[in-house]
Amino acid sequence: MTTTPVTPTAPDTATFAGRHVLAELRGIDAAVLGDEHRVAEALRRALDAGGATVLDVVAHRFEPQGTTVLALLAESHASVHTYPEASAAFVDVFTCGVQADPEMVVDALGRELDAREVRAQVVARGAGLAPAAGGREVDEPLAAGMRRRWRLDEVLWRGRTDWQDMVVARTAQGVSLFCDGERQSTEATQLVYHEALAVPPMLLADELRSVLVVGSSEGVVSQLAVAAGATRVDHVDIDTECVRRCAELLPYGYTPEELARAEAGDGPVRVHYADGWQFLADAAARGDRWDVVIVDLPDEPVEVTDPAQHARLYGAEFLRRCRDVLAPGGVVCSQAGCPTLWRNDTLGRMTRRFDEVFATVLPYCSDEHEWAYLTGRVDDVDDPVELAASRLDRFPTLASIDADALRRGAVLPFALRASVA
Repeated sequence: MTTTPVTPTAPDTATFAGRHVLAELRGIDAAVLGDEHRVAEALRRALDAGGATVLDVVAHRFEPQGTTVLALLAESHASVHTYPEASAAFVDVFTCGVQADPEMVVDALGRELDAREVRAQVVARGAGLAPAAGGREVDEPLAAGMRRRWRLDEVLWRGRTDWQDMVVARTAQGVSLFCDGERQSTEATQLVYHEALAVPPMLLADELRSVLVVGSSEGVVSQLAVAAGATRVDHVDIDTECVRRCAELLPYGYTPEELARAEAGDGPVRVHYADGWQFLADAAARGDRWDVVIVDLPDEPVEVTDPAQHARLYGAEFLRRCRDVLAPGGVVCSQAGCPTLWRNDTLGRMTRRFDEVFATVLPYCSDEHEWAYLTGRVDDVDDPVELAASRLDRFPTLASIDADALRRGAVLPFALRASVA
């Protein structure tokens, strides 16, 4: 009998798939980073949280400082290299298959080490994955039973501010901002969003000398106001870190230098890190007045038990607070939800609230974005759409709004017109 020799073959890379996460963890206590046993235990717990199978862990402490921890996994490997003098740890987690989640491991390790900042890049390994697949994702809720998944090709920053979870990442729409799992703005569409929010109220107001912005962490609305001729812009945001991270990482809105000047009150824009609810109450007591008040917040929380701080800034009471600081002929504008049939609850509620507080209400439903906005004036205006259109020359350039867009956007969807009639 003839025996045919068996030639060893390489692994089947056509079906192999893995993810390789390279991460930087910063803002960690130096004493923690200098203790190889604490780092090793933190890595073990993180690997367990991510579903990895740990075969062995080796740790070494260097003199005068720093540690390296290596973990051999059934799925591949993980390593942590610490630099106490920089309050930083550099992490490498590679796993194959679907059981272990290296991104979850990195997130868990950041929590275990109490890292202030986590930056991660995900690399797809093997021919079983498309080059851009396997990246970190944001699973964004849209409506009951509906979600949208964002692929994050590179995470520039991920962390918890004092008020929210925040992610800045590269996506198919460029550098993008996510807060509490919801997309706030993207490089490709942010100007369409911010023009739809800021331009109609700045056209409907009789004067455009002073503007108050509540929220809108990126700073684009402040820039649009100055471009339209405002000489005083007060920007109020409760989340200091979010505003500063946006200036640092987003290619739109404030630059770090512009934000520093605004924080110092050097120029037309002044940034105030404060609760919008209390800021409006204090401003009314002082007798402060603005020609335009713009409220730009994450979408309205709809769950009764939702603890989101900004929920009260959608109510009629807050709209009245905004109304009370208006100069004569002034306006209030708010992001008011989505006009699509399957998620228009917020827009319906906000329409009723604006009708309760203001005599004149101008809607703007963007045809190039998924959001709608409402602008209110205390006095009666016969034709607010044509009045706004007659003032388009206030803006030297616009990318997405003209007179036809204003007229089209001022018509609420049929389902909402029928429900609020």
